[in-house]
Amino acid sequence: MAETSPRDFQDGTQKPRVIPPNILWAFVLVTSLFSLWGFANDITNPMVAAFKNILLISNFESSLVQFAFYGGYCVMAIPAALFIKRFSYKTGILLGLALYATGCLLFIPSGWMMAFWAFLISYFVMTCGLSFLETSANPYVLAMGPEETATRRLNFAQSFNPMGSLIGMLVARNFILAKLDKADEAARIVMRDASPEQFASLQQHDLNVIIGPYMVLGLVVLAVLVVFAVARLPKVKGEEDNRIDLLPTLKRLLANRKYIEGVVAQAFYVGVQIMCWTFIIQYAENELGMAKTTAQMYNMVAMVIFVSSRFVCTFLLKYFSPGGLLMTLAIGGFWLVFGTIFVKGMPGLYCLVGVSACMSLMFPTIYGIALKGLGDDAKLGAAGLIMAIGGGCLMPPMQGAIMDMNAFNLGFMTLSSTRASFVLPLICFVVIAIFGFRTSKVHGHTY
Repeated sequence: MAETSPRDFQDGTQKPRVIPPNILWAFVLVTSLFSLWGFANDITNPMVAAFKNILLISNFESSLVQFAFYGGYCVMAIPAALFIKRFSYKTGILLGLALYATGCLLFIPSGWMMAFWAFLISYFVMTCGLSFLETSANPYVLAMGPEETATRRLNFAQSFNPMGSLIGMLVARNFILAKLDKADEAARIVMRDASPEQFASLQQHDLNVIIGPYMVLGLVVLAVLVVFAVARLPKVKGEEDNRIDLLPTLKRLLANRKYIEGVVAQAFYVGVQIMCWTFIIQYAENELGMAKTTAQMYNMVAMVIFVSSRFVCTFLLKYFSPGGLLMTLAIGGFWLVFGTIFVKGMPGLYCLVGVSACMSLMFPTIYGIALKGLGDDAKLGAAGLIMAIGGGCLMPPMQGAIMDMNAFNLGFMTLSSTRASFVLPLICFVVIAIFGFRTSKVHGHTY
């Protein structure tokens, strides 16, 4: 099939279209992947709290779920980019779907083994696949049409990511958290000491509950793999060049200050997103005494806010510079996290939920800013931005370690370790605000 080019979509008298008509079906198909990895992200976030209760491990140990999950992104991003460069976006998508399905189906033997490390391997394999999908789909969507509308096109495609996330949250709440045994951590400790066999049986029951949805997800991903295998996806500009000039490309990327700053900002953005969404359950449990299923409802409200805000912010990009809007939202996120730390009770939880409105624009906007003007270097450049998802790998265990500490005496008040741990998201928003400012005032990019 002939490659697409920006000239195909404008005649000089009309503004370039965000989604040109002749790539509509391909765009819809690729956009479905955004929902698919959003589902994986947000069915997994509540599992940090679930594994802590089932296996009686610390906050730090349970947060290794996120270390393994986002570690797959970090490790596989550059190999994925090189693979896609050598072959094609479609081939990268097919391999990504295959690894995604394999990781999901590995939950079955992991549950039978009742071994936490086996679940971590399953998550890692799954997200090696997601790394291929994101490294393929994001730059592919950017390249599908005119460069002038690339950021808006990616923001629109990314708008379907939180829809998948919301479905993942619903499944986690109704088909996992609600079906786990109601025994709390204290009761499980007593059972473990008094009746090890009964405790093992309880653990096996709960792990079987977790296995089910992941097994179904693996089968769904296999079906999607078949659809992509038979679908015809258009070639885009530069895709016919499969030469791998790794070192020259790396040198050009490392010399691009805007790109490097974008990678750093993306790492801190993913870190703040995963911390806020992963530990909203622990915040509601520890600070307000809520049950996990009730706490998950607030996580779902946060996602609804995130989805709604994504569409609003995508519209606002028509009138405001991405850097300026990004900086404004980061400042808003900073003050909401400040409220999460220092305001007690339900208002603190409301602040944590409200942070999602400020985060909605950030991932695709940072992505689009960093890749703008890179040309064919965008394939490897995209890998750096997906590798930056490693921020979600490192920061949740750090926050979990703070949660495991004793309360902090600040002199004028005592701060619980749960609330104090949100100082890490606070720092993340400062970094993102600086990148937004530099994009708007220093690099001078407008769209």
